[in-house]
Amino acid sequence: MDAVVVGAGPNGLTAAVTLARAGLAVHVYEAAATVGGGARTGELTLPGFHHDVCSAVHPLGAGSPAFRELRLEEHGLTWVEPPLPLAHPFPDGTAVTLARSAEETAASLAHGVLRDGAVYRRLVEPFLGRWDALAPDVLRAPLAGLPRHPWLLARFGLRAVAPAALLARLFRGERARALLAGLAAHAVAPLGSPATGGVALLFALAAHEVGWPFPRGGSQALADALAARLRALGGRIETGRPVTSLAELPPARAYLLDVMPEDLAVLAGDRLPERFAARMRRYGHGPGVFKIDYALSGPVPWTAAECARAGTVHIGPTFEEIGAALRADHRGVVPRVPFLIAAQPSLFDGTRAPTGRHVLWVYGHVPNGWRGDLTEAIERQIERFAPGFRECVLARAAAGPAEIEARDRNDPGGDIAGGRCDGLRLLLRPRPAVLPYATPDRTVYLCSSATPPGPGVHGMCGYHAARAALRRVFGGAPGE
Repeated sequence: MDAVVVGAGPNGLTAAVTLARAGLAVHVYEAAATVGGGARTGELTLPGFHHDVCSAVHPLGAGSPAFRELRLEEHGLTWVEPPLPLAHPFPDGTAVTLARSAEETAASLAHGVLRDGAVYRRLVEPFLGRWDALAPDVLRAPLAGLPRHPWLLARFGLRAVAPAALLARLFRGERARALLAGLAAHAVAPLGSPATGGVALLFALAAHEVGWPFPRGGSQALADALAARLRALGGRIETGRPVTSLAELPPARAYLLDVMPEDLAVLAGDRLPERFAARMRRYGHGPGVFKIDYALSGPVPWTAAECARAGTVHIGPTFEEIGAALRADHRGVVPRVPFLIAAQPSLFDGTRAPTGRHVLWVYGHVPNGWRGDLTEAIERQIERFAPGFRECVLARAAAGPAEIEARDRNDPGGDIAGGRCDGLRLLLRPRPAVLPYATPDRTVYLCSSATPPGPGVHGMCGYHAARAALRRVFGGAPGE
């Protein structure tokens, strides 16, 4: 056997396909009954209602250099793109929109504060039309050699390194500040943390360049396309096969592990020096999430009409309210008013629910490992912007941190971000290193979201880990 991959999430499958494309014999082991990890879909509430178990909307997936290279559309993947990537509603019944067009977005921000539209255009214009040049350099390990487009990356980096709280000072109106905070909140870090401004900017650019689409049929379709690509290349996948030690696996020239660092230390055992293993065992995790999947009798009754055209809705009306929620999570306190991220795929994909019915996917952040019930707070927050929402609920499936972890071991304590993202932890994970995927054992590699570029369904962690293994073990990656 040339290579063994443990874990069939998007990163593990991408690593496996990358190795198989180089002509290697690859075997994937997955503990769950199906492939997908954080990209799975199931009937969590009622028959015929298909809910995304973890991830739902994939702006970085649609724009992923790895996924584009793999031509997953040939294996059944179809992207569904809503008319609006994102709406962010306010209590007065209006909403700011992140549109495919930067001009349309700027016009939305300029409502009441004309200057903010111009500021937004200046922020994003240098990068419009340059996603294919920028994305490979941004979605990589920051210390891994020279970028392909250094001047473009440097220009982006000058903005991206800033905390969202600093970028927010460029805007005068609350609409623009709230939109920025909601985008930055995807980093699951306080808005004063370095690089949270870069997260906001990257998600905004993704909306303009590739949209915020989702796979037709649910996230499982993306995982299934990756699995089909691997099998077409001769790779093997064994599901329902938990692995507790590399010693259980057949001999291979390389092992790529789509697991968290603490599980890397367990699986590799005495292959790793104790000092390195101890550091992996101490790897820090961030806040968890409390997620609810709803089966609805009809569309969410948003007050703001723009929300009905958006695949994703951010629910938190001010920069201050969103910031307070994120700070509370990191202090180990449940936010009094949670910031919510919601997705409503069935508005645009009729395969997700019975005719006339709908699904809603929504989560808020909570302290890691929290054992309470956030259902009432979540629904109270939705009702602020969609009065009568509860009357539409046919069934709900709530999942706190323990349930989130039970669905995917790579989400310990409900942490869906692969580790803490505050400070520089988003960039330098799981430790500062030129090649963060490698371990002291030349045959063992980490390829989960605990490596750069971090969380999100984009496969780039697996892609870079596989290319590192190809160079170090197999004599070179294709194209090098």
